[in-house]
Formats: sequence, C-alpha cells, structure tokens
Amino acid sequence: MGKFASTVVRHKKTVIIIFSVITLVCAFLSMLVEVNYDMVDYLPPNAQSTTALEIMNEEFTQSTPNASVMIKDISIPEAIDYKQKLSELDGVNDVLWLDDAIDIKEPLEIQDTDTVEQFYKDGSALFSVTIEEGMEKDTCGTIRELIGEDNALTGEAPNTEYLQRMTGSEVLNAMAILLPIFILILILSTTSWVEPLLFLGAIGISVVINMGTNVFFGEISFMTNSVTPILQLACTLDYAIFLLHSFDNNRKKYADVNKAMRNAIKESFPTVAASAATTLFGFLALVFMNFRIGADLGFALAKGIVLSFISVMVFLPALTLLIYKAIDKTKHREFMPSFKKVNKVLLKLSMPILILVIIFIVPCFLGQSQTNFTYGVSASPNSRSGQDEAAIEETFGQSTITVLLVPRGDVVKEEELSQDIEKLDHVTGVISYTTTVGTAIPVEFLDKSITEQFYSENYARIIIYTDTPEEGDIAFNTVENIQSVAKSYYGDTAYTVGQSANLYDMKTVVQKDNMLTNIIAVIAIFIVLVLTFKSATLPFLLLLTIESAIWINLSIPYFTGTSINYIGYLVLNTVQLGSTVDYAILLTVNYMRNRKLMPRKEAISLSLKENFRSILVSATTLAAAGFTLYLTSSNPITSILGMLLGRGTLLSMLMVVCFLPGLLMIFDKAIGKTTYKAEFFLKNKKLDDNDFEENRNEI
Repeated sequence: MGKFASTVVRHKKTVIIIFSVITLVCAFLSMLVEVNYDMVDYLPPNAQSTTALEIMNEEFTQSTPNASVMIKDISIPEAIDYKQKLSELDGVNDVLWLDDAIDIKEPLEIQDTDTVEQFYKDGSALFSVTIEEGMEKDTCGTIRELIGEDNALTGEAPNTEYLQRMTGSEVLNAMAILLPIFILILILSTTSWVEPLLFLGAIGISVVINMGTNVFFGEISFMTNSVTPILQLACTLDYAIFLLHSFDNNRKKYADVNKAMRNAIKESFPTVAASAATTLFGFLALVFMNFRIGADLGFALAKGIVLSFISVMVFLPALTLLIYKAIDKTKHREFMPSFKKVNKVLLKLSMPILILVIIFIVPCFLGQSQTNFTYGVSASPNSRSGQDEAAIEETFGQSTITVLLVPRGDVVKEEELSQDIEKLDHVTGVISYTTTVGTAIPVEFLDKSITEQFYSENYARIIIYTDTPEEGDIAFNTVENIQSVAKSYYGDTAYTVGQSANLYDMKTVVQKDNMLTNIIAVIAIFIVLVLTFKSATLPFLLLLTIESAIWINLSIPYFTGTSINYIGYLVLNTVQLGSTVDYAILLTVNYMRNRKLMPRKEAISLSLKENFRSILVSATTLAAAGFTLYLTSSNPITSILGMLLGRGTLLSMLMVVCFLPGLLMIFDKAIGKTTYKAEFFLKNKKLDDNDFEENRNEI
C-alpha cells in the first residue's frame, strides 16, 4: 500500500489527465448505450413465453396485438376506413377489428352480442393493433395524431413509449433534486466549502465512466439506466468522506501534505475496501437471478462500486493535492450538531427497542412473505396512457389478449380446442381459422392474405380475448386454464404469449429467485464479516440487525394492505443488506477497539458518540436517493424500489444505533470468547489517563 500511495501522490497530474480523458470518452459512449424497455426479453431462455415469442417471430409476420385504439362516435363504414388508415401507418404490423371475427355484411342485431360489443359498442370502435418492436415511440405519436385528442390509445406498446419518453428526463430530474440535497448534507458535515465539490466530483466521474462503459454490454434495461447512477452516487459517497477525513487527521500530524495524503490512503484503504466489498457482494447476488434483469442491474451496479472505489483511491487524492490550498482558504465552522449526548439517549432506548424487535420480528418475517405483488410495468394513472386506459375500460370493460400457438395440421382438433376455450370463465372471444372461416373450406382455396394471420408453415395461431386485467389472481388463473385446455389437446407443444401470459411466467421465475439471491447475498456478506472481525459471533449479530430492518421494511405493505412490485421488492432485499450493513460494521469496529480499553457499557456508549454522526450522514444520503427515486419515477419498479430503499435505510440506521448496541452488550462475553485476539478490558485491570490515551492511540 505504501508504494501504491506514493505512486498516486507522485504522479497526481498524470492521474488527473488520464481520468479526465476517460471521463470525456465515456460521456460520449453513454449516449450510444441502447436501452431495452421490454421486460419479457429478460425472461430465461427456457420460459415458455420466451419459446412462444421465438416461434411467433420465426413463423408469423404478425405479432401479438400490443395496443388498443378506441375511436368514439363512428359508424361501421367509418370504422372500416379507420382500420385501413391505421394499418397503413409506419410501424403498424396488423390491425384486428370486428370484421375479423364476424361477417359485418349481415345485420349486427342477429350476430352474437358479446362478440360484437367486444369491438363495437355505443357508437365506439375498439381496434387491436400490433405495433412493431422498437417503433413504439414514433408509431404511438402518429396514431395519436390520426385519432385526435378525444379518442384513446393504450396497451403494452403505449406504456413502453411512455417509459421511453419519461426515463431519460426522470434521471435528470432526480439528479437535479439530489445534488442540492447531497451538497447541503456535505456542507453540514464538513468544514470547507470546497470539500463537497471534491466528494461529488470524485464519485460523479466514476458514475459517468460507469454509464459509458455500459456500452460494452450491448444494451441495458430501462431499470438499470434509471437506477444505477443514483444508487452508485448514494452508496459510494462515504468512500470519499472516509479518505478526506483521514487526510484531515494526518495533516494535523504532518506538515508535508504529500506525506499526509500517503498515510491517508494507507489508513483509509482497508475501511473503504471493506465497505465496498459488502456493497459489491450484495449487488453481485442479483447476477444469480433467473430473471435476467437481475444480472443486467447487478453487473452495472457492481461495476459502479469498483469504479467508485478506484476513483476515490486514485483520482480523489490527486485532485485533493492539487487544490488543497483552496480547501484551507474556504474553511468554515461546523454546522452540524456534535450530538454529544445522543449516546446516552440511544443507550436508554436500546433495551426497550431490543424487546420490541424480539416481540415483532416473527410477525414481520412472516408478513413480508405474504405481501400482494404486481409484476408488470404500467403507465401512471395520471399519464395520458393511464387516462386512455380508464376511458376504454369505462366503455368496453377490461380486456386482455392472449395468443395460443399449437401445431398445425388437424383443423377439427383446432375447432374443438377453440370451442372448449371459449367456454372458459372470463374468455369473451376466440378468433381462429375455424371460428372465422370454418372447417369446410380448405386453407389452400383461400388467398394467403386471409390465412397468414392464422397459419404459418408449422403452427396455428388462435387469438383469445378475456375480460381480465393484465395481471392478478383472476388473470393468472385464466392463463393457467387456457394452458391446461391447450395441453389436453397438444401436450407441451402448445404455447401462450401475450401480456398476461408473459407476466404469469415472470411471476413464476422471480418467485424462485427470492430465496436464491437472499442466500447468496447473506453468505457472501457473512464471509466478509468473518474476515473483517475474525469472529464466530459478530457476523450473526450484524446480519440479524440488518435483516430485521429488511423484514420490518418489507412487512409494512402486508400490514397496510398495499401491493408492491415484486421486482422492486426482490432487488431491495440485496441492495438494503449490501448498502447498510456498513453502518453496523463501523459501529462494531469502534466498539471492539474501545472494548479493549473499558467495560462494555462505556465502550458502546463511546462508540455511539464517535460514530453516530457518520452513520447519520451516510443514511441520510442513501435515504434521500431512495425517496427521490420514489417521487420522480413513473416506472412502478423504480418507484417502489426507491420508496423501500429510503424507508429501509432509515430503519437500518435505527436498528444499528438502537438495537445493535443491546445485542453487543448482551453477547459481550460470547463475542470476547469467539473473536480472535479480542483482548477485552477486564474489570480488575486499571489504567490511568495517560495509559488510556496511549493505548487508545496505539489501537
């Protein structure tokens, strides 16, 4: 470490130039990173929805309808004319309407009422439109120009278009809110007007480099794009604070600033490395999710942690040495309270809090596993797409489309299957070759333009309409019933695709991921804690502290009867653990050091007094990032993750300063016996003031 520190200090100007060039290059590369807004793309290759989509893309020119267009106050001929205009728009692959289900040349009064009202009701026409993937933004805009403000457009494609429009601006909005908050927190917790800019500069450069190097992934998910910069900034700002705090202390010992910085790098490296390691392993646990958005997010966040660590250990020392005179000239008094008596208050609270946690921890653990979840990404109710969805539901009710793919060849079997599916609860209509043309006319006798929407070379395509929402128990039960009927005819060669079928598969996949990612994160961080403390007891106490905070946090939706997005819930499990266990490490490291010099109560009291401010600053920073994501994001996954992270961070802080001290005192003897070279202070060992200070400085 001595050679490394000397190299950084000696070549500080070169370091600044190299980092500046890399940052400029990465700022340009960040604009080239492709962003994927389709959650289905992240389902594992063996998911039935993935297979169904591959078959659909290979066999059929038409995809699953992904948008609904409602036009009010039009006649049947006008609706046919609008259907033609919609089908001619760039990016529109297919348009389905009433004329695809029945013969509209015959009077509607003698047709099946349920079928008619699925497409035409009270003078309003509802079209099922297939918009080409990647064309959502332009095509949805063109459709809205065609139909006007009084009509409605909703569905998966408009939701994607909404996310595309909002994600970029929301990241900027979040940063615009967060940066002033971070600067205010740093001004309150430092003694120089320049230091906050140093912190943000060092971490900000690593954020830009991380965003630019995402180009090597080919593409990233919209969630990774919106969450990573903010979480990286909030989770790693502590690293810069540790280094500059050590630099300030060493300047009091050494007149030479270069020597002070060399010692600061050596002293802070183990602390920053341990902090980075816990966060890194927490994020890397996401990589093991079967739902591949976890790997997408996990790799980007882990890369960000490593880049922030490098920036703080290399770039920040070089930059600080170049402008340390400006730091000296802009010194100000401490604005943040000293919290001299906070340790006494927290110690009084520790035992009551410990008892309360013991009472409620089992209900919270059980409650967090019983929460109602959502799995999809829908537009905000206040958005144009959300308002359009409400308008369509008001006229036509809820409607979802599922496409069933079965092997082609037996028309009679297809007819029987279509009839059986049509009898299922919540199925409002079935469009297939047999229901539209019938079994009497051979496929070969008809024009390809008529048959290609139903048949490919190997598969038959059956479109099923249901009156369910896109997700929920009713929707998923309906998908299961459709799959069950199809399998009774075709076994495992029948596939379903559509928003409800996709979300059903997503639910199946991510629920299996929860246990896996939690176990991996806990084991990895447990190993880091064992190596840090060389103790058989402390890792369990620290993990219990943070896991209890997580269980309390995630049980709140259950006890309040609210639904949360499962992916946000899943990611939070590892993010909160990896990001906030540092608070427990900081307090425990100081407790173990102080415990060598004094009894347990005095040791924990002094540790709280010394570290409360650092924990408060760190927790406030991360909580601010979480709540900002919650308030600025229209994406339900990002929004719920932000809310859970903000609340979870504050809970972790409270558990560390109120619950952990009680644990450390209760298990003090066990800690002393199971920790390598604990060397705890003994009651019969007396130290005078000089011995105390000498031994404390040495430790």
